[in-house]
Amino acid sequence: MSVITPVATTMRRIAEHDNPAIAAVIREVSAEYGLTADKGYTVADPNLDELFQVYSQPGHAYWVIEQNGKVVGGGGIAPLSCSESDICELQKMYFLPSVRGQGLAKKLALLAFEHARAQGFKRCYLETTAFLKEAIALYEHLGFEHIDAALGCTGHVDCEVRMLKSL
Repeated sequence: MSVITPVATTMRRIAEHDNPAIAAVIREVSAEYGLTADKGYTVADPNLDELFQVYSQPGHAYWVIEQNGKVVGGGGIAPLSCSESDICELQKMYFLPSVRGQGLAKKLALLAFEHARAQGFKRCYLETTAFLKEAIALYEHLGFEHIDAALGCTGHVDCEVRMLKSL
């Protein structure tokens, strides 16, 4: 007889003590997909180890997913830099392999959209790479549409997939 132990999963706003754990998740997932700093991906962001501070600014929010007390993923929303004031950006959505396929990314994205609408945003932008096929499928399911040109000034020059969604 096998016993299935329930997994305690929590989604909550990032706290300062989460900085090292979520940075480690982002680095691990980036390495898994070959998304290296020299190519301008998230792992090159100078603020990767300070996400609590970054997402404590007005209009910003970041959530972490914990399972059994361990940070296993996260994602955030922020105003899109160098862009129209009604556009936000879905940012830094990373999940360890052990929690993929559980609907957590979808739940987090829907929460981020709610937050964005409450902040007055009308559209949500994102950039990703074609390597992340599962993520792209999720974004399409959530109503994002592919666009031809980059918006704002994200600095992620190797993110060749750009998408926009009306909120």
